[in-house]
Amino acid sequence: MYRSVLEYLEESEKKFPDKTAVIDENGSDTYSRLAKKTRCVGTYLIRKGLKPNDVVVVLLCKERKALSAFWGITYAGGIYAPIDCNAPTKRLSLIMDVLRPSYIITDKANQGKAEELIKTEQIVILEDAYNETEDLSALEAVRQKRIDEDPLYIICTSGSTGVPKGVVISHRAVIDFTEEASTAMEFSDKESFANQAPFYFDASVPDLYCTVRNGATLHIIPESWFSFPIRVLEYIRDNGVNAVFWVPSALIVTANLRALPEVDVTCLKKIMFCGEVMPVKQYNMWKKYVPDAKYVNYYGPSETTYASTYYVVDREFDNDDVLPIGKAAANTGVLILNGNDEPCAKGETGELCIRGAGVSLGYYNAPEKTREAFVQNPLSPFYRDIMYRTGDIVRENERGEIEYVGRRDYQIKHMGYRIELGEIEAAAMGVGNVDRVCCIYNEKKHIIIMLYEGNIIENDVSAELKRRVPDYMLPSRIVKLDVMPVNANGKIDRKLLHETYGD
Repeated sequence: MYRSVLEYLEESEKKFPDKTAVIDENGSDTYSRLAKKTRCVGTYLIRKGLKPNDVVVVLLCKERKALSAFWGITYAGGIYAPIDCNAPTKRLSLIMDVLRPSYIITDKANQGKAEELIKTEQIVILEDAYNETEDLSALEAVRQKRIDEDPLYIICTSGSTGVPKGVVISHRAVIDFTEEASTAMEFSDKESFANQAPFYFDASVPDLYCTVRNGATLHIIPESWFSFPIRVLEYIRDNGVNAVFWVPSALIVTANLRALPEVDVTCLKKIMFCGEVMPVKQYNMWKKYVPDAKYVNYYGPSETTYASTYYVVDREFDNDDVLPIGKAAANTGVLILNGNDEPCAKGETGELCIRGAGVSLGYYNAPEKTREAFVQNPLSPFYRDIMYRTGDIVRENERGEIEYVGRRDYQIKHMGYRIELGEIEAAAMGVGNVDRVCCIYNEKKHIIIMLYEGNIIENDVSAELKRRVPDYMLPSRIVKLDVMPVNANGKIDRKLLHETYGD
């Protein structure tokens, strides 16, 4: 039984010392070189006085050096918290107020940004840490006092009040997910992953840990490249990448920009996605050009360590269908509860609640928010059994698969009807030449507004939609966009759409 994610790194170092562990546009590291850098960083932080469970913010770009920072902090007993180098200083200051870190670890290129956020004496320059001599006895002394339920990392997500929330994830949660994914997907040292998500987003977690657990190789693709999908696909083809964990937005853009017919990426054998709804239309495009890959629809919020359910796509779907999110992963419990906290019958919609080892330790420095979201399982009132309320509305279909319906936040009361905006979006995605859709609701004017991206005019979309949904679900306004806006995590930026079109 693994107790620390560092065991993954150490085992791969022993088995594959000279194998390339990670590659970025500036070079590569073997497992032995990566492990040595990591231990040097850990030793440096111990000598700086880092205490167990101290938070260390990681202010680095999406490069391979970030891995040695993450796991160096872990060796020293700290909790790593990656943040976005390109985020506005005001937002980063809010994150700092929540996390109150002991140190920021950065590089010389980002030192100026770090100095805007914290005192100079609390800044650790990674290049200096690499020059430290590793102290194995000091590192082992720290390890012996750590347990698998200790925090590993904090991912900061948006908060409804404007204050970011820091989701705390333990070693045990990451190990639980990594073991399940590696077994279910049959990962091995032959895997070659292409990372898409930035490291401050939890969609990068399977890239990091499935790589190092299996002695695989991770290719870190620069964020800017995803604006040019053909370039990304050419990299995948030229480097023989065979597995990806991507957010659907990256797959959608690649399909919509017609990159797939231009570049043969049949080297891909495992295509996994999570983070938002994957439209069947774009899935079918991928399936057409990469027919032999295994496609897996993962589901899970940051609060449950990347994914709690998954569905290996095993049948054909029409463009206006919705891919199931499948069944619970091993060692994960899922409940679908109605408004009275009672189990829903098959086909009845309710809130998805998750329990198990993957559930977060809570929100850092936010006990009230933690108590609201992480609650006692109402079906087990006689002992401690914490579950996470996702806010996602789902149902179980006749096959026993869970289907995502929409967010509780996106459920509206319109003309006396309870409506899931996601249902309208799914119907619109079945309209030919509609590539992307988002529906918002103006509560003051009581109107549904649909925004879309695609090669079709508004009147034709409206006419086709009338054939697919009842009158009370029809949008009052339909707006064509040149490009659907996305946020830093690659998801549709609903907040911006509300601000721009919701009044």
